[in-house]
Amino acid sequence: MKILVLNGPNLNMTGIRKKDVYGAETLDDINAYLRDYAQSRGADIFFAQSNHEGELIDIIHKSREEFDGVVLNAGAFTHYSYAIRDAIECVNEYTPFVEVHMSDIHKREDFRRVSVITDVCLKQISGFGKDSYKMGIDLLLKIM
Repeated sequence: MKILVLNGPNLNMTGIRKKDVYGAETLDDINAYLRDYAQSRGADIFFAQSNHEGELIDIIHKSREEFDGVVLNAGAFTHYSYAIRDAIECVNEYTPFVEVHMSDIHKREDFRRVSVITDVCLKQISGFGKDSYKMGIDLLLKIM
């Protein structure tokens, strides 16, 4: 099983930005944790991050041919990018997506409570810190 963990804008600043919300671990730290976890479960895991909407869309399109599932933290694009939503919809028949967020978006600012991508993903998981990603991996492994 090949799983992609795809992170959107500003997630490269994890460990620097809003430590009270996202924690002190860097994205590299989190990826290392997830790599160990996925490997212990027999999955191959790959990582990508971009601050650019078009690049994320290109990666989502390619996921259909390269991965068995995607764990996606779309960052701020979660709340308004219909282009990302449509890209997921283009490929989710072939590649399942799990939407994840480290913080509980439903307990944050009003604009963060809306996700335009949830309806094209298998599930939304939020509020468990880095374990949100782990739970997304577990869900993909369970259904595959």
